[in-house]
Amino acid sequence: MVGVRNGAKDRVAIASAATTGFTAANTRRTQLSYAVEAAVAAIRSAGLTARDVDGIIGSANPPAWVLQQALGIPEVTFFANPGIPFVNQLSMAVAAVHSGLCDTVLALHAAYRLPWNTGSAAKDPFRRGQQGPPVAPESVAGPVGYTAWASRYMYEFGVPREPFGLVAVNDRSNAGRNPAAAKREPLTMDVYLEARMVRWPLCMYDMDLAVDGADAFVITTTERARDLALPPVLVNAVTLGTIGQNDEAQTPSLRHHGQQLVVEALRARGDFWIDDIDVYLPYDGFSVITLNWIENVGFCGPGEAGDFLRQHWSDAESRALINGRVPINPHGGSLSEGATQGSGHVREAVHQLQGLAGERQVEDARRALVTAGGFFFNAQGAALRRED
Repeated sequence: MVGVRNGAKDRVAIASAATTGFTAANTRRTQLSYAVEAAVAAIRSAGLTARDVDGIIGSANPPAWVLQQALGIPEVTFFANPGIPFVNQLSMAVAAVHSGLCDTVLALHAAYRLPWNTGSAAKDPFRRGQQGPPVAPESVAGPVGYTAWASRYMYEFGVPREPFGLVAVNDRSNAGRNPAAAKREPLTMDVYLEARMVRWPLCMYDMDLAVDGADAFVITTTERARDLALPPVLVNAVTLGTIGQNDEAQTPSLRHHGQQLVVEALRARGDFWIDDIDVYLPYDGFSVITLNWIENVGFCGPGEAGDFLRQHWSDAESRALINGRVPINPHGGSLSEGATQGSGHVREAVHQLQGLAGERQVEDARRALVTAGGFFFNAQGAALRRED
C-alpha cells in the first residue's frame, strides 16, 4: 500500500534552473566543463555564490566531489551521486534539505555522448574509455526492452506506428521554440514513417537523442527561496516507484509496472492532478513510454493515447495542446531537445512556473506535472507548483 505521508510538501523549493543547451554531436569539451557552466549559471541566477552551497548532488560522472573542487565550494555537509533519471536527484535533494542534512543543494546532470549510445563516440579516444554495459542484440535488456514492449503495445491494443510518430512530431514542433534544443527543424509524419528503422517497431525518431550539455538546479527551503532572486517553485510531491518484477524481461504487463505506482503515490501525496496542471512533461526516452504515461496518469484509457493526441492536436502548430492550452513537453523532450535523462523535463517545468520559458511560455503557468523514467526500474514523478 502506498503511504500518504508527505512531510516535505511545499517546504522545499527549486530556486533556479539553468542549462548550457545541447549539441547532438561530439564536442571538444569535457563533461565536467558543461556541468560547471550550468552550475555557475544556476547559482548566479538564484543570486547566490559558491559559498552559499552546502550540498551537491551529481551523477556518476562527474561525481559530487569533483564538482565541489571545480566550483570552489568551500564546505558541504551532504553529497551524493544517484543514478538517472533526474528525479532521483530531485527527490534526494528534497530529502536532504527537509531533514537538515544541508540547507542549499546544487543538483546537476551532465549529458554526454558515449560509446554505448553513439558510433561516433566509440571512435573518439577521449570518450572510448567510458563504456556502458553492453546489450546483446538478442537480449530484452536495456534499450531493446522498449522495442519489445512497443511491439506488445501495438499487438495488445491493435494500433499502428502512427501514435509513436505523434509523440516524435509533437516534440520536434515544440523544440522549434527552444533555443537550447539540439534538433529544431520541422518533422512530419511522412518523414517519421519513412525513417530508418533501428529495431522494429521503433525508428530513429522514437529513441532519445544523444547530446553533450548540462542542466543545474539550486534547491533549498521554501522559506529561504522566497528571499532569492527568482520566484520559488515548490515541490508539492515527489516519488520514485518500482514493482517486484522490475526489469525488462520480467515486468508482468503494460497495466502493471512502475508508472502505475508513481501515479498512485503522487495522487495520494500531492494537492493537484491532471485537471489542474498548466504544463505536462512525460518522459520520452522512447516514444512508447510517453504513450503509457499519458494513459496511466488518466488522460485516457489503455491503448488510447494516440487517439487522445489526435483529439487535442493543433494542425496549425503541428503539436498537441490538451484542451487547446496545456502543452506536452514544450521544450522538445528527449527526442528533440536531447537525452537529458529527465533533467530537461524538470528544468522546463521550473522555467515555465517562473515565467522564463520565452517563446514557449504558457500564460500564467502555476502547476506542472513531471512523470520521468520508464516502465521498469526507473519510474518517477514530481508535482511542482508556483507559490500562490
